[in-house]
Amino acid sequence: MILRALLVVASLAALSGARSGSQERVHERAQESSPEPSEGSRWNVLFAIADDWGWPHAGVLGDSAARTPTFDGLAASGVLFDRAFVSSPSCTPSRNAILTGQHFFRLGEGANLWSTLGPEHEVYPLLLEDAGYHVGHWRKAWGPGNWKAQGRERNPAGRRYQSFEAFLDARPSGTPFCFWLGASDPHRPYVRASGAASGIDPADVDVPPPYPDAPVIRGDIADYLAEVERFDADVGRALALLQEHGELERTVVVMTGDHGWPFPRGKTNLYDLGSRVPLVVRWPGAGSAGRVEERIVSLIDLAPTFLEACGVPVPEAMTGRSLVPLLRSEPGTRASWRDAVVLGRERHTVAQRGHDGGYPMRALRGERWLYVRNIEPEGWPAGWEAPGKRPFRDCDNGPTKSYLLDHRDEHPTAFDLCFGRRPAEELFDLTSDRYQVEDLASDPAHAETLVALRARLDVRLRTLGDPRSVGGAEVFRTGAYRGSRR
Repeated sequence: MILRALLVVASLAALSGARSGSQERVHERAQESSPEPSEGSRWNVLFAIADDWGWPHAGVLGDSAARTPTFDGLAASGVLFDRAFVSSPSCTPSRNAILTGQHFFRLGEGANLWSTLGPEHEVYPLLLEDAGYHVGHWRKAWGPGNWKAQGRERNPAGRRYQSFEAFLDARPSGTPFCFWLGASDPHRPYVRASGAASGIDPADVDVPPPYPDAPVIRGDIADYLAEVERFDADVGRALALLQEHGELERTVVVMTGDHGWPFPRGKTNLYDLGSRVPLVVRWPGAGSAGRVEERIVSLIDLAPTFLEACGVPVPEAMTGRSLVPLLRSEPGTRASWRDAVVLGRERHTVAQRGHDGGYPMRALRGERWLYVRNIEPEGWPAGWEAPGKRPFRDCDNGPTKSYLLDHRDEHPTAFDLCFGRRPAEELFDLTSDRYQVEDLASDPAHAETLVALRARLDVRLRTLGDPRSVGGAEVFRTGAYRGSRR
């Protein structure tokens, strides 16, 4: 109900002209339904993705300190997916999964950070390019890593352009396009106190329960939100360009993030702060504007969605499911949709003691329960701590991390939640534990639930061909780390 009320407010603001300049032009027809493209033409695709932007950091998602007018406006004129998750909460595997429409663990070495993506894995931008689309990207798209390492001859996200405007100017007349609008925001590091300088009051930010409510942490969150706002403005300018080119009502627009925020217990973790992301899809003429979709979706669903929307066959290897039926509210779709999604992680940085194999995890995230399996619980989820080494390297450096390290004796519970070892299995009741801090796996009252979810995840992983279940998991450990080891 809160989300619906916020959407109504956003929609009314758009219609009343409360936004100025380019945003007013973009959203002035928010509630109008647009027809399909004329015969012989095809939809364009604009995919806008932030780097480390996680749930619930958007105004329409209930974060009152987040200033995201573009995202909120798209939600008012499109479909807001309230339960959207990445395949893996780490940059390279998440982006590989988005591009291929497959779970990250099916991509060999591509399941790791700073890896590659073998040419045997088809990607939606190049499939669209082969079908006659003008394809390209700006800023961070595929990666980080080396996409050429296993013989791939084209960047999986298409040619790089200096700007979205340059991409549009280079488009052959009448050619449909697919563009990946990437950003490095809100990836760390941040300019200290930039949030407050931009007008975000640290006193207004929400501090999730895994962290102490300390001024330095509030300031860190405000700095993060300032970069979220900058990404939101980038997308707003792109929408204004579409409007100026007369292409807005012929373009499917998607806006999201590649995984959760770069804070302890966020990015690289399978809790909602690491794996859940904002997601909005604006498809003119498909479904009612301002609708909130509560079915559980994954960003691996985007590749088959784009291909279906553009009339290009979806490869059988894609394990994602097209969102087109949900967007169009086709009868029976919601009832037959998935009620849980598989999540996981292999190697992030080279942060584990004694080897480079990472900290493997799998999870099943449903509507009520989150079940997490820590495959090597003797390891360290955030990396280990040693003299002369950067501590807990799988957690990005920043003021929040430094505060927890410096004040671990004052906040032992928070420190352990963020950096401590974890049991082989974890279980969280999402109805009462929004941020997943109370592990119920050892509670006898939930023993039956634990057994049922364990078995269900096993079946899912075997069916999907996860090497951790069917064999071949050594590829995760032996895959080259194609980045700096400093």
